[in-house]
Amino acid sequence: MKNIKETAAGNADAIASDWLVQFNAALAANDRKRVQSLFCVDSHWRDLLALTWKFGTVSGAEALSEALLAAANQLQAHSFEIDTRRLPARQVQRAGEAVVEAIVRFKTAVGEGSGLVRIKGSPDADDVPQAWTLLTTLQSIADHDEETVRLSREESPYERDWHGPNWLDRRREALRYEDRDPTVLIVGGGHAGLSAAASLKALGVETLIVDRMARIGDNWRLRYHALKLHNMTPSNHLPYLPFPSTWPNYIPKDKIANWLEFYAESLEIDFWTSTTFEGATYDSASGRWNASLRLKDGSTREMRPAHVVLATSVSGTPNIPTIPTLERFSGKVVHSSQFSNGAEWKGKNVIIFGTGTSAHDIAQDLHGNGANVTMVQRSPTEVVNVEPSAQLYDGIFYEDGPTIADRDLISASMPLAVLKQSHTLLTAKARAHDAPLHERLKRVGFRLDLDETGWPLKFRQFGGGYYFNVGGSDLIANRNVGLVQYDDIESFGADGLMLKDGRDVAADLVILATGYKGLDHVVGAMFGENVAQRVGPVWGFDDATQELRNMWLRTAQPGLWLTGGAFSQCRIFSKYLAMQIKASELGLLPPSQSDD
Repeated sequence: MKNIKETAAGNADAIASDWLVQFNAALAANDRKRVQSLFCVDSHWRDLLALTWKFGTVSGAEALSEALLAAANQLQAHSFEIDTRRLPARQVQRAGEAVVEAIVRFKTAVGEGSGLVRIKGSPDADDVPQAWTLLTTLQSIADHDEETVRLSREESPYERDWHGPNWLDRRREALRYEDRDPTVLIVGGGHAGLSAAASLKALGVETLIVDRMARIGDNWRLRYHALKLHNMTPSNHLPYLPFPSTWPNYIPKDKIANWLEFYAESLEIDFWTSTTFEGATYDSASGRWNASLRLKDGSTREMRPAHVVLATSVSGTPNIPTIPTLERFSGKVVHSSQFSNGAEWKGKNVIIFGTGTSAHDIAQDLHGNGANVTMVQRSPTEVVNVEPSAQLYDGIFYEDGPTIADRDLISASMPLAVLKQSHTLLTAKARAHDAPLHERLKRVGFRLDLDETGWPLKFRQFGGGYYFNVGGSDLIANRNVGLVQYDDIESFGADGLMLKDGRDVAADLVILATGYKGLDHVVGAMFGENVAQRVGPVWGFDDATQELRNMWLRTAQPGLWLTGGAFSQCRIFSKYLAMQIKASELGLLPPSQSDD
């Protein structure tokens, strides 16, 4: 294969443009063999709504060309070209491969699309270089794009009735929803719910968030005292309103909480605090939900939204495992979600079940406040130093230079197989950085999970199973925090643990840092087991589509949507979630996947 390094120097734009000319011609000729010849044997096409109205990846040039050509014909995709408004075509390294990478734009019968192509090389020096990956995304629906919606809301430059209602009066009146129901009801007002609401509002879809907390941001504000985000600020912006450039690299929890409150006000997001979603049933005849809300004054409000978006985070209901003989313990037992401050446990003995992020952070907080802490490890945990190792993965997308929109498109353009290849290389680098810490942990008996693809894919599949070391691992390695393996426990007694080797571990408090039940459990609790079974598993990768299951897209239950995950995931995918709901309201989409 002709090496792209030999052809790309100063010529990335020409290589990408030539490839796009050939690609357009192959589509226009409806020539599958010609399309196939433009892709490497191990190529991947990822589509986010643009050509299929779904999220999905097709791998292999033969399968890819057939699926891509059929979808392009159905949606009348055409006019693929380099998008000169965005990051110029360039030569980069992706997953250990030298490629030309170019952001493209195109048109379909629905609207406008954006995408990204990575070109590797060609089998013969005289052939057109072949694409390794192609991303196609829907960016706007014709006549319903964000700018058109914004202009439709534009008011007169001055008030004609000086004594009539002004902007604030109208805002307060609308927020009460006294004479109408929202089109979309979002359950949960953290960064996931706010990102979805902002994207829906930008498309003119009336949306109300309800959250049981008393104040916007309390889902962060009320967490343990020392908490900070463990990935860096550039990857954590929210849609439409990035954090100030003066902000620190690692954002404290209260700063995040206050920003969420500011964000909701600035973007005029409708939000009811101290409001509990008590469940909903779907009326197939009307295509609307019958939703019950418990308001802050104790009264009940019934609403009939067309769509419900569940945004209660990837980690929903606390997971309380059955721990034999724990009932014998006479001290206090709490889940990590109920822990807020270690100061009250100064001089006390605390046992923490778990060795994930929350367990380490709580252990560090308690130790810093003078408590005697012992952690119980139930399964191996991946440990990654917060710098530089944990940041290596985001660093490949969120380097300085490109705009947030361009970085997000680059991030979304990585199909699962290529992402695994990239993360395997990055994880090897991270392990080399972290080897001294890992050796110290092994010496005290800590069991390490050494999955070759690293922590980001653990998060996408399991929602946890790792820890970014910000000092907690050092406390364990230095024996400042005790460590007990779960299998070494004989039983609980009134005053703590008895181990099989005869030792006792005293405790005044036991903290269960044992994670949360998944979103599929939350769906069942809120909508009933029939709906949960219809929707199926949530999170983790679907083998057929190579995408996360049931996240940000139509589920098998009409009108039910799920969002969650990291700030970056919510920012990227809230746009696509909003466009699907908008398309559904415009009659462009059936209400569920099963109706396709």
